[in-house]
Amino acid sequence: MISSLKIRIKNSNSPLAKLITSSGLFIRYFTFPTIKPFHGGLYWLHKSVIGLTGYLLRTFYWTPLFKSQLINDPKYLYLFSGMPLLLGNFQISMGDHCRVSGHTTFCGRSSPSPTTLVIGNNVSINWQNEILVGNRIVIGNNVRLAVKVRLVGYPGHPVDPVDRANGMQDTPDQVGDIILEDNVWLGAGVSVMGGVTIGAGTIVATGSVVTKDLPPGVLAGGIPAKIIKKLPVGSEASHD
Repeated sequence: MISSLKIRIKNSNSPLAKLITSSGLFIRYFTFPTIKPFHGGLYWLHKSVIGLTGYLLRTFYWTPLFKSQLINDPKYLYLFSGMPLLLGNFQISMGDHCRVSGHTTFCGRSSPSPTTLVIGNNVSINWQNEILVGNRIVIGNNVRLAVKVRLVGYPGHPVDPVDRANGMQDTPDQVGDIILEDNVWLGAGVSVMGGVTIGAGTIVATGSVVTKDLPPGVLAGGIPAKIIKKLPVGSEASHD
């Protein structure tokens, strides 16, 4: 009823309807006039408060909370944007000088014994990564995972439709290890399926899906990912 009345008023040519419409638009889009010196200072105060609050939460809350779930005690862990989501039964070990987004999901497949996630030194895990550990995932030193990367060690559901409808778990033959050797770089939106090893220094282009092993030192891309070219010698060396 209210929606139809609004439409009638908007489509009416009467002076009263036009006054109501213009008044409504003014109220809807009104903003306080910007006073550059005042609001500029207020902006930097806002940024400072947000930054200080984020630092205190990261230092005294999120990082200790996250590290309590690791099997080791890594040095110089930089955990930004909150606390990663941890699901399932798995063990995480992490090297030193790693950077992990709080918008990351770590998930271990339900099994009698814990699955294993091993993360090397100087690894960067960016926003909205999903790391799904079937049996084991190993991320080598100096690896870079861009935004929305997915490491899919298990699918979560069985192939058989009856078992799937009954809520059964995926079967062991659907589960595979994932190994990212040192200096691998996965671009934004890359998915890596279980049973895949990506060789040292290899770069995978944005949006690719890796279903088979990739050798060291190549640029790969596509769905499924294929070798595009060999990278220059020295691309497997450590990088920041």
